[in-house]
This record gives sequence, C-alpha cells and structure tokens, in this order.
Amino acid sequence: MDCLFTGYNGFEEGEFADARHAADEKLGIKHKGADAVFTTYIKEMYPDYQNVFERPLVIICPGGGYEHHSPREGEAVALKMLDFGYNAVVLRYSLMPDEFPCALYEAAYTINYVRNHAKEWDINPDKIIIAGFEAGGHVAASLATMYDQPELADFIQNVLHVSPKEVRPDGLLLGYPVITSGPKAHRKSFERLLGDRYDELVKSVSLEERVSSNTPKTFLWHTFSDGSVPVDNSLLFAESLKKAEVPFELHIFPNGNHGLGLGTKETDTKDGKHFEPEVYVWTELFKTWVEKNI
Repeated sequence: MDCLFTGYNGFEEGEFADARHAADEKLGIKHKGADAVFTTYIKEMYPDYQNVFERPLVIICPGGGYEHHSPREGEAVALKMLDFGYNAVVLRYSLMPDEFPCALYEAAYTINYVRNHAKEWDINPDKIIIAGFEAGGHVAASLATMYDQPELADFIQNVLHVSPKEVRPDGLLLGYPVITSGPKAHRKSFERLLGDRYDELVKSVSLEERVSSNTPKTFLWHTFSDGSVPVDNSLLFAESLKKAEVPFELHIFPNGNHGLGLGTKETDTKDGKHFEPEVYVWTELFKTWVEKNI
C-alpha cells in the first residue's frame, strides 16, 4: 500500500474565514499522485451581535471515476449547504494512481479532524454528514460501511488514536453513487481504485455487501436514465439498508443525464445536458430529511 500516513502534523494549517472564503488543508499522506486536499466553508458567527449555535456540517466528495474531481459537484454543493445554514467541507480525495484504501483513510481523517474542530467552527459534532457523488459516493459510502471494519482498524487505532465511533458519519448523502462491483458496476472506477489488486479486492469493495445495522441513516437520489452509473447502484444499496433495518430515503427521478450535480444552471455544462429542473428539488428534500432525521 502506497498511501503512507505522516500524522496530524502533516497538515498545513490554513486561515479559516467566513462563507465567502475557503481554506485548503493538505492531508498528511504520501501519494503516488497529487496530495489530497480539503476545502472548508465555515460560516462565521458574531457572538457580540447574535446567539452562537451549532450547525450541521456536510463533507462533500465530488465524483469523477477515481480519475478526476468534478468541479460541478464540489463548491456549488458546498455553497448550497451554506444556504441551508450548514457548514461544509469539500474533500478532494486521492485518485489514480493512488489505490484503495487511500481515499478511505482520507475520509476518516477528515471527519475526525472536523470533530476535533467542532467547538471552534460552531459545528454540532453529532450532526456530521458525509456526501458523495458518483465515485465520491463510493468514498462516502465506504466510510459509512467500513468505519468499524478491518480495513480501517489499524489506521484508526495507531494513526488517529481514536475509536471507530469518532470517524462514523451521523448521516450519508449519496447522489448517483458508484456502489456495486457486480454486473451493474461502473467498471472503470473500480479498475482505477484497485489497480493491480483488482482481482484480489473487487468483491470486498462492492458496498451493497458491506451494509450493516451500524450503517448511518441514508439519503439517496439517482435518475432512471443515468447511462454511466446505472440506477441499480442506488437500488442495491437501498435494498441492503432495508435488510439491515437502516432508515433511508430514496428518490429516483425519471429523466436526467449522469453527473447532474445540483441539476441547476449553476452546475450545467456548455452543452446544456446537465440542467434538469425536475431534479434540483433533491436539495430541498435533503434539507427536510436532515431536519427530521439527523
């Protein structure tokens, strides 16, 4: 494994500001490829003028098939979360040629780091949600299903020096996620994630098989017409949640291309193929779900 962790002091501290600014934090991990980075979007409180209160925080993992990070699934989503009154973090996790479990480690590191700064950032440490789109959904769902599993045990104990519950998300948001490595897989994502260890590990990262009663409550959405990551990925995960008696909310929209992001003009592409008015209601549905369940 080539993602060697250098510890908490591996961070380069950034300057945290209000919602109009972002601070990049380099993760203390050595990579074959580019360093993983997360960007914070923290609303500033003014205790001299207002009552300070704790906000939920959403950690956002953009998609891109473990090859790149979609810019339409990062900051735009974070700013929408700020609009809802939440704080946010965009995690640009490691990509190929880095391999599993690098991105999983980075997700665990990030949620632990956020919890350690909860008081400073006015975050409710019991309302931290991890969100992911496409391959970022695989990162988010990997943490949600593996935080108490052998893949993370040594890292949590000997690097983070915390218990598994400290890296457990309180909720999971998945938008058209890569989940299964079976017949309905987005095969390229798994090939990039696993590299030379594909045959050895491919079954173990099929996340519909990793759901347990300890998996956090989940909000999922997908489009029926997604031609890249089949809707079966969300359906398989939802079925596993049902079997494990984990509450979830699932929305399948009939129309819409893969990679819609918000589904608004804000996250549309030049060809106009990523604007889908019937889909962008997902953000309001998610907000209601958070209010009732997290």
